[in-house]
Amino acid sequence: MTDKKKCLECDTPLIGRIDKKFCNDSCRNAFNNKNNRASGFYERKVNAILRKNKRILEKLNPNEKSKTSKEEMLFNGFNFYYFTNIYQTKQGKTYYFVYDYGYLELDHGEYALVKKKDYVK
Repeated sequence: MTDKKKCLECDTPLIGRIDKKFCNDSCRNAFNNKNNRASGFYERKVNAILRKNKRILEKLNPNEKSKTSKEEMLFNGFNFYYFTNIYQTKQGKTYYFVYDYGYLELDHGEYALVKKKDYVK
């Protein structure tokens, strides 16, 4: 009853540790790349949009607190449909955050931009 375990990628019999799953790094990478490619397309696309939104907010808010216009945000490629969380103040104002950078809609197409340093607890 000496069933040898085989590499999950190429079916080569494994030698070495009892918990070994792959014969080498190349097979491990190929296996993981195949499995992640099919399921991760949507996630990668959303994460790319979130990263772009964060870069835009960083660029428009170099001093961690500033104002800008909706036009300027859109001109830079900001996508208002993608954000990571919402913060509601006691006064009823709604901040939308992309990771640690947030924005608040003001009057006449203006936005207040902020950087929150302590929001991960």
